[in-house]
Amino acid sequence: MTLEQIKNQLSNMDNVNFELPNGSLVPAHFHVTEVGVVTKNFIDCGGTIRNEKVVNFQLWQANDFDHKLKPQKLLNIIALSERKLGIDSQLEVEVEYQSDTIGKYDLDFSGKHFMLVSKQTNCLASDACGIPPEKLKILTLETSAESCCTPGGGCC
Repeated sequence: MTLEQIKNQLSNMDNVNFELPNGSLVPAHFHVTEVGVVTKNFIDCGGTIRNEKVVNFQLWQANDFDHKLKPQKLLNIIALSERKLGIDSQLEVEVEYQSDTIGKYDLDFSGKHFMLVSKQTNCLASDACGIPPEKLKILTLETSAESCCTPGGGCC
């Protein structure tokens, strides 16, 4: 979602809720502690120099159960960040949220909640880095008894 799309959704909402990939909601007493622009300049494995820019929201929760972020308050925070930081409202938004470590998520909207969507790594230069396309497929681990390595089983 772009920042503009988020602002449009917020203007029609009574409450701000974020849904985690597992379907649970971020606790209602969360705060948006940061709104900023993250720029990533890098070179991929094929030698192409790349530049990515996203708006970043950082969600944080404390033991402050009395305060809930309302849509207008978040719109005010966004407007301030746009003015002070020169944020382009057409940029995509990425969300940071604390789990075991800081997780980064894409954002979508369900019609009721903002949804944190798991991000995946990917080879950006699959045509140049030498990995055949069939090797780029995501492999799943088998968990059946036949697939397990056992001492003397000959799989290792």
